[in-house]
Amino acid sequence: MVAVTFLFLCFWVGVHGDLSRIQVTLEPDRPSLRVQLSHTAHLRCCYSATRGAVETTWFISIRTVNGTSAPQGVDRRDNHVTVDGGNLTAAGVMCHTLILREARLNDSGLYQCFLNHSALRHSVYTHGTFLQVYRPMVEILDISESTKNSILIAEAMLLMVAVLLHGTMMLCKTKKLNQLKKKRVKEEEEIIYEGLNLEECCSTYDQIQRSLVQGPYQDVGNMIIEEEIQLEEP
Repeated sequence: MVAVTFLFLCFWVGVHGDLSRIQVTLEPDRPSLRVQLSHTAHLRCCYSATRGAVETTWFISIRTVNGTSAPQGVDRRDNHVTVDGGNLTAAGVMCHTLILREARLNDSGLYQCFLNHSALRHSVYTHGTFLQVYRPMVEILDISESTKNSILIAEAMLLMVAVLLHGTMMLCKTKKLNQLKKKRVKEEEEIIYEGLNLEECCSTYDQIQRSLVQGPYQDVGNMIIEEEIQLEEP
C-alpha cells in the first residue's frame, strides 16, 4: 500500500510539478489611464497565488526616440511616489497600488508589477496599465457659450454679405461687357455700310433683277436677232 501511494505521488508530481512551487494567476489590469498634469494617478496590479503573497516590484517602461522600451524600477524614494504593501481581497486576490501625486509629463509610460519568489518557476510581469499624463488646453479668451454663438452668427452673416456683394459685382461686370460688345458690333456694321456706294449697289441690283426676269433664253434670242441684222447690212 505504501508503495502504491508513493508511486501515485511521483506520478502526480511529474504531471503537475513540484508541490513546493507557487502557482500565480494574473488578474486583468486596467489597460490605460489618462490623468491631467499635477493630478494624482492611482495604478493597481492584482494577482492570486496558491501559497500566499510574492515579492512585488513596480516597473515602468518608457518608449524612447528610436521606438524601443525597457522596464526600469520605479523610484520609491521620490516624494510624489507611494507604494502600498498590498491588500488581500475576500476572493483571495492580492492587489498592490501605486500612487503618483502631482503627476508629471515624464511619468507617462507602461506600469507593470514584477512578481518574484524563490518558489516561482519563472518571474512574472503583470499585464500593466499605460499611464498618459496630459497638459490641459488653456483658453485664450474666456467667453460664455452665448457669446460664442453670437460670434458665429455674426461671422455667418458677414460671409453671406460678402458672397452677395461678390455675386452682384460679377453680374454688373458681365452686363457691362455685353453692352460694350453690342456697341462694338453696331459700330462695325456702321463702318461697313459707310464704305458702300449705294448707287452702284442699286444699279448692280437692277441688272440682277432684269436678268432674272428676262431669263437666259430671251438673252440668246436677242443675240441671234442682232447677228442676223448685222449680216443683212451691206
